[in-house]
Amino acid sequence: MKRREFVSALGGATVWPLVSRAQPTGKVYRIGILETVSAAQNAANIDALRNGLQKLGYVEGQNLIVEYRSAEGHAERFPDLVSELVLLKVDLIVTRGTPAVQAAKNAAGAIPVVMAAMGAPFLVVPSLSHPGGNVTGMTTFSEELIGKRIELLKELVPNLSRLALLHNIGNPMGPPEWKEMKTTADSLALKTELFDVRHEEDLRSSFEAAVQHHSDALLIGADGLTQAYQQTIIDLAARYRLPASYPSRDFVENGGLMAYAVNYPDLYFRAASFIDKILKGVRPADLPIEQPTKFELTINLKTANALGLTVPPTLLARADEVIE
Repeated sequence: MKRREFVSALGGATVWPLVSRAQPTGKVYRIGILETVSAAQNAANIDALRNGLQKLGYVEGQNLIVEYRSAEGHAERFPDLVSELVLLKVDLIVTRGTPAVQAAKNAAGAIPVVMAAMGAPFLVVPSLSHPGGNVTGMTTFSEELIGKRIELLKELVPNLSRLALLHNIGNPMGPPEWKEMKTTADSLALKTELFDVRHEEDLRSSFEAAVQHHSDALLIGADGLTQAYQQTIIDLAARYRLPASYPSRDFVENGGLMAYAVNYPDLYFRAASFIDKILKGVRPADLPIEQPTKFELTINLKTANALGLTVPPTLLARADEVIE
């Protein structure tokens, strides 16, 4: 049931629209995509990127070659994956997430890097308006959205008194998000706990500990590990009957309870314009980093019912999509 539509013609389409503006036929561009999860799991975002590129005249197999590399939830793989893309002599690298951007910046040399989504831009650029160097693209409000997620979760779980964060603190975004969570939780008189997950085997033990410590609900951090093992986390939340707020809409589409986040396909669609400008000769240093403009609240009513939660009508009215 749709509440508001932010993006049209993005996401899981498998048939691309007709090209609206042809590029010169003599040049074939090769771009690398450095991602946290597989292309299949990341289909909605990659489809949006392809859609944006096609509208600008880039067609795979004609004037565009795409090299996709995924760390599959293991951030330590990023440096080697960047080296692969460098050896392939890609014209540009598209990334998602702070660890991927840092690896690309460190290993790509002068190759331009376009961030499709990145939570901590000041770790790689001195300024949003004048990024300098070889990195530009899109940033997210991952830290700033933590407070809003807590407020929404408290509205959905009225007896909420103890809240836990499930996050990889090895991710540079982990510590500031944990700090923001504690600040907001203190203002709402909530107790907090951190479960640091670095490996797949940490997930089950963290959920078991959350139950043993009487956590009433969880916040799930945005990290390559949590993204790669998305379904495992969703299934564990259902098994242990723990309400959870997730960092992106796709978690909720696959059975998670609720998410308040930026619209990631929109960011990928917009990243195409950065790619186009750079391939036409504009320096990344001269392209200001852009911020998200589209946010969405998604609620899975079926999951809420399974957890014995009644979604307040006021919350349903604010949702951009309710999955029934």
